[in-house]
Amino acid sequence: MRAAVLHAVGDLRVEDRPIPSPGADEVLIRVAVCGVCGSDATEFGRGKVLAEPPVVLGHEFVGTVEAVGSAVTDLSPGATVVCGAGVSCGDCGPCRAGRTNLCRTYRTLGFHLDGGLAGYVAAPAAIVLDVSASGLSTDTLGLAQPMAIAVHAVRRSGLRAGQDAVVVGAGGIGAFIAFAAASTGARVLVLDRNDDRLDLARRLGAFAARNARSTDLSVAIEDAALEPEVFFEVSGTAEGLAQVLGAARPGATIVPVGIQREDPTLPLGSFTLREFTIVGTVAHVFRDDIPEAVRLLATRADWADVAATVVPLEDVEQAALRPLLASGPRQIKTLVDPWIDEPRPAAHRAAESARPSIARSTSTADAGGPAA
Repeated sequence: MRAAVLHAVGDLRVEDRPIPSPGADEVLIRVAVCGVCGSDATEFGRGKVLAEPPVVLGHEFVGTVEAVGSAVTDLSPGATVVCGAGVSCGDCGPCRAGRTNLCRTYRTLGFHLDGGLAGYVAAPAAIVLDVSASGLSTDTLGLAQPMAIAVHAVRRSGLRAGQDAVVVGAGGIGAFIAFAAASTGARVLVLDRNDDRLDLARRLGAFAARNARSTDLSVAIEDAALEPEVFFEVSGTAEGLAQVLGAARPGATIVPVGIQREDPTLPLGSFTLREFTIVGTVAHVFRDDIPEAVRLLATRADWADVAATVVPLEDVEQAALRPLLASGPRQIKTLVDPWIDEPRPAAHRAAESARPSIARSTSTADAGGPAA
């Protein structure tokens, strides 16, 4: 099979590799599409953070079950499946509490183990969801993993219908957070420096969207007549965090989703006096967040404005990784199809009769999980 293998910083090679054999508790997935995100670009361009080269990149993938291990009883060959990518032990304290994203030995397909930028990938059956009945195309289902990260961040925040929220940064994860936040029934203000992303945020349900180059966050909040209870800082910039801290009113919940490039100096005395709640969020909880992500994807007929074009493996570096490093990809999400030789339009529309068929998760086990 063909696979995109990261060997070292700046050294990604599309090469032939043997098709993996699934272990007893694993399934072999024939990859349909795999998304590329900023974490992949960071590993490619800036050095080891999570990845353990040589490794096949790719943690946002969907495909068809090709074979199952001897201990797998709930998945069958031919099923369309989404993978959560994060591998947890199931035995440590966080896992027993339902917070598998905080597993003491957490590992991720695409960083620590071979991932989905390949023809086939072996994945633990415990993090694979059968979505055959969803009615969604595999191109749309390729957005489930990043949507799950957004779902987790919104769930962690406690945002609910009737509240107001702010999203600073409408890139890959920020756009999904805007959609997931608006889907709760909250009014959402989005701030970004790119007008195209702001237009997308409006289509994704944002109540208001303002360009950060010309409008301060506090002014944007006042102009929109909002009183935000929750702030999602997704840009990962010192400026974005400073605007959030300056605009947040006493009692606000602040969710720093974007990882700050440098450790900021925080006014902790102000945090105390204004009684802020600071909420961390990382990755997702497969059981709770992946099914909800698929359900949300099914509530919107066409995701072409998020992922319009699907590229072959050979194009992943130039069409996805390098543009992400330059912060300038034309589409929010780049999907890769390991079986094509030329780019193709993404196919997103689903049959109305099939949407939605994934039940909304009602689990409350995780009171609290963006990279995997």
